Amino acid sequence: MDKERLKKLAEDPRFIQSIYNYCDRWCERCPFTARCLNFALGEEEFDQLEAQDLDNEAFWKKLSQTLQVTLELLEEAAEEHGIDLDSLDNEEFEEEERSNDELARDHECCRTAKLYVEMVDDWLNSARDLFGQEEEEVSHDELHEAVHTNSPEKDIGLLEPVEVVGWYQHLIYVKLMRAIRGELEEEPDILDEYPKDSDGSAKVALIGIDRSIAAWGEIRNRFPHRSNQIMDILLHLEQLRRKVEKTFPNARAFIRPGFDKIDLNS
Repeated sequence: MDKERLKKLAEDPRFIQSIYNYCDRWCERCPFTARCLNFALGEEEFDQLEAQDLDNEAFWKKLSQTLQVTLELLEEAAEEHGIDLDSLDNEEFEEEERSNDELARDHECCRTAKLYVEMVDDWLNSARDLFGQEEEEVSHDELHEAVHTNSPEKDIGLLEPVEVVGWYQHLIYVKLMRAIRGELEEEPDILDEYPKDSDGSAKVALIGIDRSIAAWGEIRNRFPHRSNQIMDILLHLEQLRRKVEKTFPNARAFIRPGFDKIDLNS
């Protein structure tokens, strides 16, 4: 794909501008793939190139072409905004990046989210017997396959909540890291005019927390003898939800392009 083709797609009115900035990347479950430029590019560029095979020469060739087009667009954007890319102080920038990463990782929201990741892993390992797994450790993918084949009475209905838990297990942490780092980097003088990106990232994390709570509720209903351990996870998620809402009080009100509707009565 050349630069002009990419520009033409970006200007296509069927695509919702920036919808991909505040999604959960779960394209298989998304009702807006037909209106997402990122999804369209992926379908057009990679669908017929065995994208799952990272050793496929065609895949990397196409990726390299996309990189070149993107770099050209970046140079044009920098010129339009008067940014001298050669003058950037990389050492100073990298030091600031490291500092912000450290501050974000140490934030109570991120620490709580990181602990949740570990709690899910612990539960998966303890629950392997429920799905006919005898290994000492079981990955989410292995558990996913086991639910398909070994769940009681082929209970495929269990697959959905397990999928939800697995999808958001790490994404919650990632989105909170972005939210905290974004808050550290956002320029105060422009916040009055534009929505805060940090609020948008925090909202995606909150949605992931909400859906994970619901999914764990479903799993708890199916395995009442595991209720205590699952309840610990639910309580931890509820604490995380409250911490995020306290840290980002405007996150729930953030309007994500395409996904959320503006309340004209408010």
